[in-house]
Amino acid sequence: MRTFNRLIAFLVLWFSMAAAWAGPTDDAVFSTSPVDNEGKRWRVAYFEGGEYTDYQKILTETVKGLMRLGWIETVDIPAQQGEQTAVLWQWLHNNVKSDYIEFVADGHYSSAWDEALRDSTAEKVIQRLNEQQDIDLMIAMGTWAGKALSNDRYRVPTMVLSASDPLAAGIIKSVDDSGYDHLHATVDPGRYDRQVRVFHDIINFKRLGVAYEDSENGRSYAALDVITKQSKNRGFDIVGCHTLSDISDTAKAEQSVVDCFNSLVAEVDAIYITNQGGVNSRSITRLVDIANQRGIPTFSQSGSEEVRYGVLLSLSQAGFRYVGDFHAATFAKVFNGALPNQLTQFFEEPPRMAVNLKTAEIVGFNPPLLLLGAADEIYKDIQNPQ
Repeated sequence: MRTFNRLIAFLVLWFSMAAAWAGPTDDAVFSTSPVDNEGKRWRVAYFEGGEYTDYQKILTETVKGLMRLGWIETVDIPAQQGEQTAVLWQWLHNNVKSDYIEFVADGHYSSAWDEALRDSTAEKVIQRLNEQQDIDLMIAMGTWAGKALSNDRYRVPTMVLSASDPLAAGIIKSVDDSGYDHLHATVDPGRYDRQVRVFHDIINFKRLGVAYEDSENGRSYAALDVITKQSKNRGFDIVGCHTLSDISDTAKAEQSVVDCFNSLVAEVDAIYITNQGGVNSRSITRLVDIANQRGIPTFSQSGSEEVRYGVLLSLSQAGFRYVGDFHAATFAKVFNGALPNQLTQFFEEPPRMAVNLKTAEIVGFNPPLLLLGAADEIYKDIQNPQ
């Protein structure tokens, strides 16, 4: 009864938050209207640590956000294969029509999750920004790229997208101050705290399984400090298992997560599936099967895409549209004269849920009607990402 009452209280609060949510705002007023760069187009480049499932989606939704703001002519972006962004970038360069923005053909950089290549690539990027001076805005996608470019060795406006926790990773100084006039990193400091609280309110687990790479970046991706804090506040145990994440051998990273899941399901009553290189479209089906066969409820840190593929629950991201619109507006304000550090970095996702009813049936979870009422993404079957 106590758990049910707590769930009811949570859902009442959830509905009130949803009704009040109006999106992020800036204190300073900068236009988002399209403007050219003194008769030329703004040249945009891109740097990532390696391929990751969210990067492609976030880049796509950011471009769509720019379309909605009128910076780019509206066009259907074709479905992409795998998790690459290089092919998508070339498609954007060749097919996007705009009087204002150019996705530079040779402006896509990736280090394939190789540390040595990351460092040398970052040097090439910084050298280009300083010497060629042919880039007007740099996208740093993810924690690796964000950390590599969070310095004062250059001055080109740089937008850090999809970093799991730019504060914990040391990319920015605080939510209100990136530490550099030219740097901006989208941050939602309460996101993972909300996720863990929601998951515990709904499932009331006693032992939570968490697979993560035991490194500074890996612990940051997994929001381990947040999970630890909530475990103390709520009285549940954390059962950790160490994986490999930021490595060039993706198959090895995937197998490390599979091995951890096989171990965790014998010890826990819920699993929090965290962001890492080994959790992707190739591995998610195996991970879901392992958890579902043992009746273990799961929650995706990444978002509702993994719920589509059989994870039980997550906070809905509505196809990343909301954060894509936030990024697009930030880009637009920079092109209109704002310094990146003048703009709010704080972005809070709208309070929405995602649930997979087929997985709920398999693991023996009967979703309360109020929970379904709070969900805007309900999947009735388990889809195959391949």
